[in-house]
Amino acid sequence: MSTKKTPSKTPRQATATAPHRADSHDLIRVQGARENNLKDVSVDLPKRRLTVFTGVSGSGKSSLVFDTLAAESQRLINETYSAFVQGFMPTLARPEVDVLEGITTAIIVDQERMGANARSTVGTVTDVNALLRILFSRVGKPHIGPPSAFAFNVPSVQATGVITVDKGGASQAVKQTFSRTGGMCPRCEGMGSVSDFDLTQLFDASKSLNEGAITIPGYSMEGWSGRIFRGCGFFDPDKPIAKFTKRELHDLLHKEATKIKVAGINLTYLGLIPGIQKSFLGKDVDAMQPHIRAFVERAITFQTCPDCHGTRLSEAARSVRIGKLGIAEACAMQISDLADWVRSLKTAKEAPGVAPLLQSLQQALDAFTEIGLGYLSLERPSGTLSGGEAQRVKMIRHLGSALTDVTYVFDEPTVGLHPHDIQRMNELLLRLRDKGNTVLVVEHKPEVIAIADHVVDLGPRAGSAGGEVVYQGDVTGLRTSGTLTGRHLDDRAALKARVRQPTGALKVRGASTHNLQQVSVDIPLGVLCVVTGVAGSGKSSLIHGSVAAQHGVVTVDQATIRGSRRSNPATYTGLLDPIRNAFAKANGVKPALFSANSEGACPTCNGAGLIFTDLGPMATVSTVCEDCGGKRFQAAVLEYQLGGRDISEVLAMPVTAAREFFGQGAAKTPAAHAILERLADVGLGYLSLGQPLTTLSGGERQRLKLATHLAEKGGIYVLDEPTTGLHLADVQQLLALLDRLVDAGKAVIVIEHHQAVMAHADWIIDLGPGAGHEGGRVVFEGTPAALVKQPSTLTGRHLADYVRAAGR
Repeated sequence: MSTKKTPSKTPRQATATAPHRADSHDLIRVQGARENNLKDVSVDLPKRRLTVFTGVSGSGKSSLVFDTLAAESQRLINETYSAFVQGFMPTLARPEVDVLEGITTAIIVDQERMGANARSTVGTVTDVNALLRILFSRVGKPHIGPPSAFAFNVPSVQATGVITVDKGGASQAVKQTFSRTGGMCPRCEGMGSVSDFDLTQLFDASKSLNEGAITIPGYSMEGWSGRIFRGCGFFDPDKPIAKFTKRELHDLLHKEATKIKVAGINLTYLGLIPGIQKSFLGKDVDAMQPHIRAFVERAITFQTCPDCHGTRLSEAARSVRIGKLGIAEACAMQISDLADWVRSLKTAKEAPGVAPLLQSLQQALDAFTEIGLGYLSLERPSGTLSGGEAQRVKMIRHLGSALTDVTYVFDEPTVGLHPHDIQRMNELLLRLRDKGNTVLVVEHKPEVIAIADHVVDLGPRAGSAGGEVVYQGDVTGLRTSGTLTGRHLDDRAALKARVRQPTGALKVRGASTHNLQQVSVDIPLGVLCVVTGVAGSGKSSLIHGSVAAQHGVVTVDQATIRGSRRSNPATYTGLLDPIRNAFAKANGVKPALFSANSEGACPTCNGAGLIFTDLGPMATVSTVCEDCGGKRFQAAVLEYQLGGRDISEVLAMPVTAAREFFGQGAAKTPAAHAILERLADVGLGYLSLGQPLTTLSGGERQRLKLATHLAEKGGIYVLDEPTTGLHLADVQQLLALLDRLVDAGKAVIVIEHHQAVMAHADWIIDLGPGAGHEGGRVVFEGTPAALVKQPSTLTGRHLADYVRAAGR
């Protein structure tokens, strides 16, 4: 890749140029920050300004912004509550920092997926559904009751109870009927779908409970489940289920929550099916642990509820109309269209008290369009949103907020945004600043860095080679600072002089997933093909719906990787297995000894390396285990060595050092070396093998997943926005990796907005022209040079500007 670079000074010549003079009341002061890899970082941040934090992935940006500044703000806010209330809140330890002054209330707008609750939708998490329910309850015809009558999460309940009233100084018990009107469909209980259970996947009927008949994950007869099912008295735990009576089988499968007493302990019994519905089906399937998801897919089939037709609402709620539109149809509409419908409600505006409600609803819906999410619908499950979409949905709450002088913290707000939408995002960030707020943004995109009042660049590299402030000042100073970010800020990729020729094609015909409008396209094989278009244009629908599910396709999507504080790159990639086997073979002992989660674990800390002390309502305190010194292993295990190193020393190695260690000499282990090669290929050479996954940045986690998938066999690779979290300097390495895959005979299909990837492609498929129902069509297919020559699409115009900048 050829690039244009700006001449620069060395890092030591960089000077800190503040955007304005400020006294201590106008600054957030950080002194001696040591969270994660930060090395006694001290920095002054101007309040009521837009500060962008830059640096390679793993340089310490998130450690400073989220784990230090935002975390301490949240901890101090929590401490204002009583000890009793704090007991119900998550405990937060004080960050490793000497001094934090001038911090204000921090509102974090991150990329975490929006919950795994299957009842959560775009409308419910933004409170737009609440406004819509009020509107229909006031002006909808026929009138059926309060706003809750349109809430699919609220059941209709009628019960009789006894209340005590005072009559003439005497208490008297009076029977009274209590009722609550909700909009929940009674058949599917507001889920929109009904489930059918394959009983053979729940239990082995030939066995008794004591023989392990139940095959549901988590229902071991050795734990609390076994104690409840064996001691409930509803059936004989030694009798095979095949011989149960109808009543016994009903109690096993369907019995609702019932209080029981087992060995003097009060417990609650719940049948298998309601237990599964409560434990598993209340979560989004994609957010489940793999073994739980496999069980759900194996044991349960889902179909659209025949009563509510998937709307989740009761018949009464569906019958109410405003004009010709019901609330179910309103929630199913594209939000930009729903906003136009609300604007047209002239009759409703005349109703007393409705005008302010319509104004609030209108502002909320327009905010979706303004933020580039007008293509969504309110009924869209929140768990299906991408990280970038989730972050922008969270922004909806804050755009109309009356709060000022707070600190907004954003984590790469341009993730998933087309260049056309980044300018709109910039305007929103500036609007928040201009209301008198402090805006802190972790970002790699030069378009966002360009609007900063103040820049803090961390580095110089990542991991142990990072954690320092290498520059702070304005954007002009950053360009001449000599830091890695400064040197690459004006990089531009040039078009290839010669593109590869396809070796075949993957034919897609009549694709209609989501908003695709009967798309037919030939996706070339044997080349680097980039699929692009504005957010919501149909890129993911085309590739994941028509390509990724096919045989031989390796997909690296944006789903987050999960892991506890015991998980690390070695365990996640499978690297630990060949390492343990190598240690075991060299020393003639069992491989389990070299696992901190198994026989080799330090008995004092159970292999965690830390001792966690729960101080009740106060924060949980963690201290390094005195017995193992944080090494996680028994002392006896550390006496075994491979190539002169013990297992804790090996896990402390960075990837590059470990690759050399396992590639030669006494420690040569080809299986481990191959995995380490892939980790280095994706730019993670600096990561320690035993670094907890919980400390990795978003970009690091994405690349860790990519490294793992590179081992899979398949002729077609599908990558969904692989530049997420990548520093400008790392994009070149990614492009080189994509080239190596193609040159090795793979077909590589990349869903991407980054202009450098577009310019480097052999073939581009552009979808649009807009989002939602305004998209879903192929508006260009051809080489990048052809798109730049006649830039008839939004993508073409932005790519042409980018390429022209490369030539200057």
